[in-house]
Amino acid sequence: MTRRSRNELRGDYIHWLESQFRDEHGNPEKTYWDLIHFMFEREFGWIHPRDENRMVDGLDLRVEFANRHKLPTKALDFLGPCSFLEVLIGLSRRMAFVAGGEPPGWSWHLLTNLELDILSDPLTAPKRRKAEAIMNTVITRTYSPDGTGGFFPLAWPEEDMTQIELWYQMNIYTSELHPEH
Repeated sequence: MTRRSRNELRGDYIHWLESQFRDEHGNPEKTYWDLIHFMFEREFGWIHPRDENRMVDGLDLRVEFANRHKLPTKALDFLGPCSFLEVLIGLSRRMAFVAGGEPPGWSWHLLTNLELDILSDPLTAPKRRKAEAIMNTVITRTYSPDGTGGFFPLAWPEEDMTQIELWYQMNIYTSELHPEH
């Protein structure tokens, strides 16, 4: 194993996270590197107590990356708290498990649900403000009771999505998308 600086490790990790997205229908000339970085810089705090589990899923990505690169498990501890980006990717993996498909496609699906897909590079000041507002809405759960403005907007909500932990929101959402599951 070669010794890498924290900046190199951080860059390698973010690049690996970026590979966890796949826009299956978009413009291949658009990039989202600035947005990926911005979402990585945003800490994901939780309001609903059980949403801490989704943060654990996000932090598990660090362990996976370390294992794949033959690094000590604690190699990325310097990165600090779980990021918005890591939670989004962690959710995409859970969605692939529950509903089928591939996590990169679900990552893009979640990005689209949040309307972050319109914020391609370069991430100008107005785009940064828009991205920050979207992330704040998700984290503070100030999205609509039907889930619009959050990860999981529903067509036929039976409960206030802002009051339900993300795990159950995800399951309700995937059931609505794929009633056969």
